Amino acid sequence: MTPVLSRIAPAALASLLLLTACPGNKDTAGTSTDTAAAEEAALPKAPAFNADSAYAFTAKQVSFGPRVPNTAAHVKTGDWIIGKFKAAGLTVKEQPFEAMAFDGKMLKSRNIIAQYLPQAPRRVAIFAHWDTRPFADKDKDKKNAPLDGASDGASGVAVALEMARVLGTQKDSLAPGVGVDFILFDSEDYGYDGSTQSEKKNLLGNQESWCLGSQYWAKNLLPVGYKPNYGILLDMVGAKGGKFSREELSRQKARDVVDKVWNTASQLGFSDYFLFADGYGITDDHVFTNNAGIRTIDIIDFLPNGEFQPYHHTTQDNMSIIDRRTLKAVGQTLLTVVYGE
Repeated sequence: MTPVLSRIAPAALASLLLLTACPGNKDTAGTSTDTAAAEEAALPKAPAFNADSAYAFTAKQVSFGPRVPNTAAHVKTGDWIIGKFKAAGLTVKEQPFEAMAFDGKMLKSRNIIAQYLPQAPRRVAIFAHWDTRPFADKDKDKKNAPLDGASDGASGVAVALEMARVLGTQKDSLAPGVGVDFILFDSEDYGYDGSTQSEKKNLLGNQESWCLGSQYWAKNLLPVGYKPNYGILLDMVGAKGGKFSREELSRQKARDVVDKVWNTASQLGFSDYFLFADGYGITDDHVFTNNAGIRTIDIIDFLPNGEFQPYHHTTQDNMSIIDRRTLKAVGQTLLTVVYGE
């Protein structure tokens, strides 16, 4: 995603300052680290996550061009994603909607919902966004250029697609004990960043300009009445040297899920990516899924000190920064978590 260091979260989180996975100004609040060792427990046997396949899925999305709403590349990419989920044997639903962006443009959008084992009563949600930011506003030379969004968007979708492909190949006797819903949000990254776009006017005023797809979905749940055990949001999960700290809102709303994911990653040997460090809060899609009553954590490439990686919202977010090892660390961890349910 992409955010601004921002506002105070509602009610029980009144004291929590949020960044947004969109722009990022640093706040004065500190971060804390936790050196406690991960709990040692027998890992469930899970199928292998193919990083080469996830890399190819990332590259294919990028090959369509920037996936900015209202463009042909956006439509073609969405159709391709739906086709891949269907090819894996999942049940797919589309949720079309129109939303006004901060600059007044009406964005023709669609959320994509793909269900594995739709009949299973116990479920886990995997969230990501599939659009790209239309401006590289943190780029020194090309701040109005659209992004490839290789990590910021395409990598999370690629992990979801590869998980779906792997799950779809499993015999009934080797299926996990839960159903999995892959829910991809649109128009997430078309938000206003006051720190880089001060020359522009935010016509939405106090209304949140980021995460338009998850805002819509949270108010119009699909499937109707949807209530999984928990959700995991993937945002910027494919870059070389990715660092995933334990995001604040995730810890507040679903600490048990944070512990489960980070401990599993540690046991699999991925603690260089999943840091046992407490990071800032981010305004990302998980804010709105949590508002809808779905306990959701955010796996996002965001440093504990409140800094985004240098590629964030620049033209550097292209295939040159994508690393199979990061994709493997995230994808294998999530498959193992799912098989542990």
